[in-house]
Amino acid sequence: MKTKSILLGHGSGGKLSHELIESIFFKHFGQNEKHFATDSTLLDLPGNHIAYTTDSYVVDPIFFPGGNIGKLAVCGTVNDLAVSGAVPLYLSCGFIIEEGFEFEKLEEIVKTMAHEARKAGVKIVAGDTKVVDKGKCDKIFINTSGIGAIEERDKHISYGEHIKPGDKIIINGNIAEHGVTIIGARNNIEFTDDLQSDCASLNSLIAEVMQTTDNIRFMRDATRGGIATVLCELVEDRPYGILINEDDIPVSESVLGLCEVFGFDPLYIANEGKVVMIVAAEDALKVVEAMRAHEAGRNACIIGEVTADHQQQVLLNTQIGGKRIVDMLTGEQLPRIC
Repeated sequence: MKTKSILLGHGSGGKLSHELIESIFFKHFGQNEKHFATDSTLLDLPGNHIAYTTDSYVVDPIFFPGGNIGKLAVCGTVNDLAVSGAVPLYLSCGFIIEEGFEFEKLEEIVKTMAHEARKAGVKIVAGDTKVVDKGKCDKIFINTSGIGAIEERDKHISYGEHIKPGDKIIINGNIAEHGVTIIGARNNIEFTDDLQSDCASLNSLIAEVMQTTDNIRFMRDATRGGIATVLCELVEDRPYGILINEDDIPVSESVLGLCEVFGFDPLYIANEGKVVMIVAAEDALKVVEAMRAHEAGRNACIIGEVTADHQQQVLLNTQIGGKRIVDMLTGEQLPRIC
C-alpha cells in the first residue's frame, strides 16, 4: 500500500480500491489463490450451484430523484447476482441507523425496498438492525446480501472465460445518470429534462437476453468507476484489448453538460441500472433488439468490440478522430455515490 491510512479514493472502485482489495482482503481471505474480481462468488453445494454477493450502501443524499438508499440496496444486490448469470432469489438486509432518524423516513425506505423486491421477484428473508449514537453514523447505512441459483453452463460469465477478439460490447442505455443525479441533488441543480437516477433491477432484462442467446461471454453492472473501470478490469492480464467508440456511447445532454461544468468524464461516473455485456458478434444485433423491447433497455446499443490488438488496454475512438487510452479511475471522482 502506498499510504498508511484509508483514503476516500479506496472506495472509488478504481485503482486505489483495486490495490486495497489485492493487498489486504485477497491477501488474507484468498489463501494466496489468484482471484478475478467478480460481482458474486459462485458456491458449489451438493447438487446445487449458487451465487452469493454482499454490498453496503452509504449514498448521500439518501433520497434522490429516481430512488432512495433502500431502492439502491435492493437493485444493486439483485444486479450483482443477475450479471453473474444467476437468478436472484433471496436477500438479507442489515441497517445501521443514527439516533434521531425519523420513523417516517425509515418506513419510506423500507416500503421502497419491499416494493423493489417484489418487482424483482426476490424475497427479503433475513435482517439486522443496529442503532448508534447521534453523530456516529450519517442518518442510515444499509448492507444487503443476496443468493441466486446459477446453471453450470453459465458459470463462465462472471470470469469472462469465453471472451475472444471480435466479440461486441453492448450497453443497455444512457450512462452516468445515477452519478450526475447525485451531484445535482447535493448541489441543488435543476435539469431541464427531469434527469433522474437509472437505479433499477436488471434481472428481468438479463433473463430475456439469456433466452435469446447462449453466446453471452461476460456481464458486469457499471456502478462505481463507471463503464471505463469495468472494461479496464476485464482486460487486465488478458490476451486481448478493447476498442470502444465515443460516438456510439449513449449519453444525455444533461449529463454531458454537467460533466463539462465539473470536469468529469462520463465514462467513469457511476450507474445503477446499466449492464456492460460482451456477446459473440453473430448474436450482438439480436441481443440489442431484445434489450430495446424491455423498459430497461430502450437505448441499448453496441459501443465497441474486443480486439487482438493492444492487449491489456482499452482504447477509445474519439469524436475528433483520434484514439486515447482509457485507464482505470485513479482517486475518488465522487464519494458516497452508492
